[in-house]
Formats: sequence, C-alpha cells, structure tokens
Amino acid sequence: MEFVIRKAQMNDAAGIATILQNMNWWDHIRETPVERTVQIIMGHVRLCNADHSHTIYVAEAAGELIGYAAVHWLPYLFLTGPEGYISELFVHEKGRRQGVGTSLLEVIKKEARERGCSRLALVNNRGRDSYKWRFYEKSGWTERKEMANFILKLK
Repeated sequence: MEFVIRKAQMNDAAGIATILQNMNWWDHIRETPVERTVQIIMGHVRLCNADHSHTIYVAEAAGELIGYAAVHWLPYLFLTGPEGYISELFVHEKGRRQGVGTSLLEVIKKEARERGCSRLALVNNRGRDSYKWRFYEKSGWTERKEMANFILKLK
C-alpha cells in the first residue's frame, strides 16, 4: 500500500473521526453522533495548530486517512532538551502491518531531532495488539518498568 505522511489540516477531522470509530475502544465515541465527534476533533486540531507546541501527522492512502499521530513538545526543566510526548498513534485496521505506524514514528523522530529533543515518550496499553506485537520495542523503544502511569479523571 502506498501512502504519504503529512501534517494534519482542519479538513482531516472527518478522517480522524473514522479512524477513532474504527478502533471501537471508547463508549463516548460510539455514543456521540459523528458530526459532533468531527466538531470536537476540529477544535482540537485548531488548538494544536495554533502554536508550535503540538504536531499532528496523518497518513493518507488514495485520498483516505489510514492513520494519525499527535505529539506534544514539552519543556522539562530537568532535561537538556524538550520531550516529545506522543499522545495518540492510531492506524485504521486496513492500514495495519503495512508500515504506517512505523512511518509516523519516523516523521516524529525526525522532527524531535530538529527541535533538539532529549527523548520521546508514549503510553501503550498492555492489552492492545501493538503491545502484544511488541511494535514499539521492535522500533527501538524501551519500556520503563520502574514508572507507573496515573490519571485523574476530571468529569
């Protein structure tokens, strides 16, 4: 499959919504009308594109989005350079195991180096196929066994 990686634009929101719906992981996306999900995504893309502290990349094949990744460039005072935190990397089932995720990671790594980042980080759910396939490990990432990932739900 041939595809291109490019920075996301506002009109990519519907394609991103399709990818998220295809994942079928989140009740709130299943239960929300697609038009509302697209509006929410457009708002997030607008915020991410407002300054240079976020980047969203999309993978496109034959005019259709088949994957995307969002990365946030965070200044950590204890590091020698910023950290790139990849908050989302999702590939539509028809694009999986074809190099889409790897290509998204490579574009992010290139930008991270250009920005002088010290490291990249992400969270991968141990129950997901990407974890079971050791996708990140095979791509050179190291799992931090000594860290715990906490969240505080605000709603």
